[in-house]
Amino acid sequence: MSKMTRAILIAATALLGLAGPATQAADTDKGERHFLYVVAPGIRNYLEFGGAGVLFFDRDRGHSFVKRIQTPASREEKPENIKGVCACAATRKLYFTTLKKLSCLDLVNEKTLWEKALPGGCDRMSITPDGQHLYVPSLEGPHWHVVDGATGDIVAKIEPKSGAHNTVVSLDGAEAYLAGLGSPLLSVVDCKTQKVVRRVGPFSAAVRPFTVNAARRLCFVNVNGLLGFEIGDLVSGKKLHRVEVQGFKQGKVKRHGCPSHGVGLTPDEREVWVCDAANQRVHVFDATVMPPRQMTSIALREEPGWVTFSLDSKHAYPSTGEVIDTKTKKIVAALRDEKGREVHSEKMVEVVFRDGVPVRNGDQFGLGRKGR
Repeated sequence: MSKMTRAILIAATALLGLAGPATQAADTDKGERHFLYVVAPGIRNYLEFGGAGVLFFDRDRGHSFVKRIQTPASREEKPENIKGVCACAATRKLYFTTLKKLSCLDLVNEKTLWEKALPGGCDRMSITPDGQHLYVPSLEGPHWHVVDGATGDIVAKIEPKSGAHNTVVSLDGAEAYLAGLGSPLLSVVDCKTQKVVRRVGPFSAAVRPFTVNAARRLCFVNVNGLLGFEIGDLVSGKKLHRVEVQGFKQGKVKRHGCPSHGVGLTPDEREVWVCDAANQRVHVFDATVMPPRQMTSIALREEPGWVTFSLDSKHAYPSTGEVIDTKTKKIVAALRDEKGREVHSEKMVEVVFRDGVPVRNGDQFGLGRKGR
């Protein structure tokens, strides 16, 4: 593609971006559009990977750039790291965290509704499917806050004292799973009582990124020192399997301090994808057998630190910004912003609009959705 052609395409998508999802949804027969929301800076505070703001991309048009939404966080002189993102189509809201604050954005009018500084800072949170509560970890501290999704008010505090870091809420809203940098155990919270009811593990080292299947039976976890992942039983609490990537050696990594930081299930739960930072790849495993069987590896343009998927299981999104066809395992697009810069981020989520209104949303974690 010539520089002039790229400039024309960027200008065209920028003009398209003047209209919000409500306007753009009207130009399809189904009235349904699929957008990928990417919050930046989503690789530490590195502005070279897409600047700052909420960027969204059109899945129906080859993941072309649509527009950038500015927020109070992106207007800061030195924008802070974005730590997590989640959405709730039912309440038409998107949330993201920085090191210190939780922000709430209206998905329809694209206005920031509020931002709240939480005691102890913020990390990667998750939300109940009805949007009532967010589970927000402190910044590697002893506690998680349970936050009202409408107001941002703190309604409860959970204190596993594990070095709070990553959070997943089950798709049925029954349980929340809390992982800390200082613990080999995954804490399971009853979302009705806000109490830890059991723990899963111990795994071989501290739990890093993880995901769960739709049935709330299995968790797939990255741990320090492992190129690969381990599997735990969410019901019995036992560790079941250790799966090591074959054919590749562990090496030095730029970020996160562990060989595999990023693991996800395709929504149909047929595959597990795991990141390999040192070798700049994602490795794909067949999850229809246990333990999962290694299938193939895909080279990326930089070190991946996360992976998630489109709701229909058709596309994989590593944090390096490539768009991968999950069937062919081929890279079919690569995210770029309005300036033509590569967009990399560990904080992205799909939102589906019908007739201008959000109707479904994905998750920043690659959660299994089989049967849902």
